[in-house]
Amino acid sequence: MEIVTHFINDTIEFYKWTLTIADKRVEKWPLMDNPLPTLAISTSYLLFLWLGPKYMKNREPFQLRKTLIVYNFSMVFLNFFIFKELFMAARSASYSYICQRVDYSEDPNEVRVAGALWWYFISKGIEYLDTVFFILRKKFNQVTFLHVYHHCTMFTLWWIGIKWVAGGQSFFGAHMNAAIHVLMYLYYGLASCGPKIQKYLWWKKYLTIVQMVQFHVTIGHTALSLYVNCDFPHWMHYSLICYAVTFIVLFGNFYYQTYRRQLPRRDASSSKAGKALSNGSVNGLSKAANGAVVLGSKEEKPQENSGRRKRKGRAKRD
Repeated sequence: MEIVTHFINDTIEFYKWTLTIADKRVEKWPLMDNPLPTLAISTSYLLFLWLGPKYMKNREPFQLRKTLIVYNFSMVFLNFFIFKELFMAARSASYSYICQRVDYSEDPNEVRVAGALWWYFISKGIEYLDTVFFILRKKFNQVTFLHVYHHCTMFTLWWIGIKWVAGGQSFFGAHMNAAIHVLMYLYYGLASCGPKIQKYLWWKKYLTIVQMVQFHVTIGHTALSLYVNCDFPHWMHYSLICYAVTFIVLFGNFYYQTYRRQLPRRDASSSKAGKALSNGSVNGLSKAANGAVVLGSKEEKPQENSGRRKRKGRAKRD
C-alpha cells in the first residue's frame, strides 16, 4: 500500500512540474486548463459505445439523412479552415518543413498557429459524432476497433500536444491530416445525398490509400527530425512513430479485408450495392450503404415479379 501511495504522490508531483513548462498562451483556452474535461468527454464516448447499442436494440434505426449532410459538409468547412490557417500562419512565420522548434512568444503568427492547432484538437472531439450516428442508425458492425481506437486516442492525445507544444513540429501532422479530412468528409457528405450522387463515388478506396501514405510520411518526417536533432521533445517523436505504426497495421488490415481479400461470389452483388459509404469507411468502416435509398432500388424488382412467383408456386403445388 505504501508503494502505491508513493507512486500516486510522485505522479502528482511530476504533473505539477510539467505544468511549469506548459504553453502559457493556451492555459486559459477552453478545455486546456486541466485534462479532466477532455478525459470526461472521452469516458462519456466509451460509455455511449456500451449503452448506445443497448438503448437501440429494440428500436427502429434513425435515418438522419439531413443531419448527416449538414454534419459532413460542416466538417469539410472546419477542416478546410484549419488547413488554411496552418498553411497561411506557417508561411508567414517562415516555418521549416524539416525542423521547426516551438516558439512560445506572443508573435501573431505563432499565436495563429496555436489557435489553428486548438481548433484541430476540438475537431477531433466533434468527430465522436461519427460513432454516435452509426449507433443511432444501428450500423453496429461499423464501430470497429480501428474506428474507436482512432477517434478516442486522437482527441485525448492531442490535448497533450496543445498543452505543451502548440506550434513548431506539431503543425506538420495536423496540416496534412486536416487536408485529408477535407476530402474524407466531402466523400461522406456526397454519399449522404443519395444514389444519384453515390454512383460517382468510385474513389472510396483511394481515401484509405491516402491515409496510409499519410502515416508513412509522418514516420519519415519524424525520423528526419530525429536525425537532424531537431529542437523538439524527442520522446514525442518516438511516441509519434510508434503511434503511426499502429495505424499502418490497422489501416493495412482494413484495406486488405475490404479491397484485396477474395469474396464469395454470392456476396459480390451485395458488396456492389453497398459501394457508397457514409461516415467512417476510412476510419475502419466498410460496406455500409448510406441509408435505405440504395436498398430500396433493390426491392423494386421482387415487387414487380411477385405475381409470377406466386403462379410458379401454385404450379408446383398443383
